[in-house]
Amino acid sequence: MKPWTLYALSGVIVMAAALYGLFSTGYLLRKVIAANLVGSGVFLILVALARRSSSGTPDPVPHALVLTGIVVSVSATALALSLARRLGGAADAPGPPASTEREADDP
Repeated sequence: MKPWTLYALSGVIVMAAALYGLFSTGYLLRKVIAANLVGSGVFLILVALARRSSSGTPDPVPHALVLTGIVVSVSATALALSLARRLGGAADAPGPPASTEREADDP
């Protein structure tokens, strides 16, 4: 088995396991981690498929796409974690007072 085939197969396995985890859990943090693993599986597949010629020289375009994808993935993870933190904290935070109107005995 050639190394690039092993990389592609491992990318498919990681992506399949992460998709199962993404759709089977209800916890937000686990969903964010599973989404990151799906992206990592896609990155592995792209790097494995970058080898087109028989001479062994890889195509640089998929490698550039993977590097760009890593940067986007980091920023999307930061956004997802901040949203998950805000959603998780919304249930614990005290709400506004029951009555926001002025009371009658205030001057």
